[in-house]
Amino acid sequence: MKLDRIDVKILHELQKNGRITNVELADLVALSPSPCLMRVKKLQAEGYIEGYSAQINVGKLGQTLTVFTEITLKNHRQIDFARFLAAIEKVEQVIECHLVSGGYDYLVKFVTSGIGEYQTIMERLTDMDVGIDKYFSFVVLKSPIVRMHMPLTSLFSL
Repeated sequence: MKLDRIDVKILHELQKNGRITNVELADLVALSPSPCLMRVKKLQAEGYIEGYSAQINVGKLGQTLTVFTEITLKNHRQIDFARFLAAIEKVEQVIECHLVSGGYDYLVKFVTSGIGEYQTIMERLTDMDVGIDKYFSFVVLKSPIVRMHMPLTSLFSL
């Protein structure tokens, strides 16, 4: 499926508000409701839209700790990366995990109930011998900008 400018605009609007009505969406992308709905269904069928979810204000539930962790592996064979990923995927406090270039291998974002829980997780991972050579932790003090959507219309201007 080749996307056009309207498809990208639909995706852009849906990522900002997944609960928008089809009529409102159609108005924003300058289509009538029926063709707009057909496009949305096609975008879903083709896997461009993977699902819908609620954005939870975790701060209202209680205090949390966000930590970005740079992780370097001892070895860099494919099996070493696979072993590490198999272990890290099982840690539900891992919100993001990125293989990166530069001075370390992975940048991992943890959200925990506090520093004690984070320390326990890291001790468990190092004790499991999943290939971690060293890690550096960066505790988030404040997050003045957090966006839940990508700038699709400027990234993919069609």
